[in-house]
Amino acid sequence: MLVEAVPTVRGAPSSPMRGRTGEDEMGQAPPTDGRRLTVGPVVDRTELSRLAYGFMASKALFAALGIDLFSRLSDGHRTVAALSASTGVAANRLETLLHALAGIGLVVAHPDGYVNAPAAERHLVRGVPGDLGPYFRLQVSQQVYPALVHLDAGLAGTGAAFDTWAGLLADPREARTFTEAQHAGSLGAARRLADRLALAGPCTVLDVGGGSGAFSIAFCERDPDVRSTVLDLPAVVDVAREYRDAAGLTDRVALLAADAVRDPWPDRQDVVLMSYLLSALGDGEIDVVLAKAHACLRPGGLLVVHDFMLHDDEPGPAPAALWFLQYVACRPDAVSFSGAALATRLRGHGFEPRSADVLIPEITKVVLSSTVVPT
Repeated sequence: MLVEAVPTVRGAPSSPMRGRTGEDEMGQAPPTDGRRLTVGPVVDRTELSRLAYGFMASKALFAALGIDLFSRLSDGHRTVAALSASTGVAANRLETLLHALAGIGLVVAHPDGYVNAPAAERHLVRGVPGDLGPYFRLQVSQQVYPALVHLDAGLAGTGAAFDTWAGLLADPREARTFTEAQHAGSLGAARRLADRLALAGPCTVLDVGGGSGAFSIAFCERDPDVRSTVLDLPAVVDVAREYRDAAGLTDRVALLAADAVRDPWPDRQDVVLMSYLLSALGDGEIDVVLAKAHACLRPGGLLVVHDFMLHDDEPGPAPAALWFLQYVACRPDAVSFSGAALATRLRGHGFEPRSADVLIPEITKVVLSSTVVPT
């Protein structure tokens, strides 16, 4: 039990709601030369064409990941002939793919063959510390990309890719694909958030919609007095159990198979974490889970919301806005929000927002809020 009602958060800022530059998905420092994923107004046909044909580049990336091309290049298979032999893809087709990958900057052509571009070598080679391949190949390629085919119907309100995330994740195969991919994409952010919060003293965390348990694992590895409960759908929890056990945290990370919207939550928690949860819910469901969070926290307890968030005072950023858009294809009641809009909503549920800081530049922020301590 904590000495104080509110958990001590050594690394959390106590300043008013604001933005702060952070790091990218896998812990790299953001570029300092002005490069951003968000762009200004489109002014010519070339830029229009780049947008219209962008899906082709995405598919080239996914196809290369599907045959583990970047790992083979890293192993020294550089010529078309050698790559064809190792992948089983005919040389004419493979060469066409390599031309496309070179054109979009993922590989570099040399007189003696091809090599990975620097970012591909760091993040697309199987098993490297910053490996994003499973995330791109499984979740983005196999689930998000097909869902966006239904965006027109989603905008019209006449259909959706699937009724809810709960419906999709009831399928054990889909749940495994989603959870394994999300784990690969969450590890860097989870460790960074654990360092930023630096929870001190005995502390209980309820990780709502916790997926693979990446954040719970990172919190418990960072702070030995933290105990966490991952609450998620049954098929997701089955996968989370494998990650928890592999991390040696069976005695400190509990698993609770439940629907976050419909089922009760354990009470008397010091911290409630919601990572990528609110964006996946409908408008009314957001109010339901915020009310539940307030009810299950101790007085002065901490709510940590990590999610896609728009700028408070200008359009964008593009990556966060596009992630919100893909949910429109999935459900008709999807909404987007900024840190300021979320803060207003949190106050309506009895929270006092403390800070809103960037975790993944142009994609996510972390909003910290406390329940009010009775006087």
